[in-house]
Amino acid sequence: MSVTPKDILNKNKDLEKRVNVEDIDLDNVTIDDLKFRGNNYREHINLLSLLENISACQISDAYNGISHRSGTIKSIKPINNLKVWGSIYTAETTSDDWGTSALAIDSAGEGDVLFFKVDNDDKAIWGELASTCAKNNGVKATVVYGSVRDLDALLDMDYPVFASNFVPNAGLALGLGKLNQTIEIEGNEIKPGDFFFGDESGIVVIPKELFTKVMVSALGVKLKESIIIEKLADGITLGQVVGLR
Repeated sequence: MSVTPKDILNKNKDLEKRVNVEDIDLDNVTIDDLKFRGNNYREHINLLSLLENISACQISDAYNGISHRSGTIKSIKPINNLKVWGSIYTAETTSDDWGTSALAIDSAGEGDVLFFKVDNDDKAIWGELASTCAKNNGVKATVVYGSVRDLDALLDMDYPVFASNFVPNAGLALGLGKLNQTIEIEGNEIKPGDFFFGDESGIVVIPKELFTKVMVSALGVKLKESIIIEKLADGITLGQVVGLR
């Protein structure tokens, strides 16, 4: 394999570098900056510095301030309480068909978050083997509007899983579902490439066209809350902060 001048330049980029929250600069940041592409070092580092320091709650507040929508799907909960974000790769199937999960793993891109819409939660379409394979393929996390299983393994795996329910039984490897098409869940339209953020509090989905605007607003929410926490530490009550006293 030949080494190009770009390779030498990128080798000197410290992808572990982070910027203090108060110094984060989101100018020109887009959803594409979730991944380092060689020429977006500043944007990538600033975006990661934000995402590592904010929560699903703060992103939901920011999105609500812009669109008057929460971006949440309340029935989907964290299974192993891991924080994760990424671009969404959608799949839709029935609870009888866990084979679509295998196809989605093979089709998704590195760094994607798999998001499944399942017709019911009678049977699990995801478990330990699927999580292991997805992680090995570079998929960042899995979200299931339906059931998962193998909690004895998932709870200790370093692979984020979110789901509506869990059961011990599964269907068959049919592979009859749909991949990477728009899905609708509880009135929320989710498109391939939309932004996903999940943590201990739940999940938030942001339309990709609003990503930059929401991130800028989320940074504002984070900074405002940091100031409030400082005031509380100084003995000022929350009622005084919000003007109720």
